[in-house]
Amino acid sequence: MDPQFKRQVFEIIHLIPKGRVTSYGAIAKAVGYPNHSRHVGNALRDYNEDFPAHRVCNSSGHITASCLEALTEKLEKEGITVEGNKIKDFKKVFWNPLDEL
Repeated sequence: MDPQFKRQVFEIIHLIPKGRVTSYGAIAKAVGYPNHSRHVGNALRDYNEDFPAHRVCNSSGHITASCLEALTEKLEKEGITVEGNKIKDFKKVFWNPLDEL
């Protein structure tokens, strides 16, 4: 994976406010690679414990990471409700980096 791409992805994720979420695709668009949402997901395979990866989901508000329970717990601490693996009121808590930055 290109180190610059990963660095840009991580920079965007660090900007997501607490209590908000965004999608892999929105991040891909924000870093200039609109068709690379899977690459964003791949970049998130290795990160520090305090990194806010829990604020990233798929475009329909589903948490697709294998550590569902841990991510759900972090989201709920920020006031985001998760039912099953879907973020409740996804459209209300969605943060679009292209609109917000």
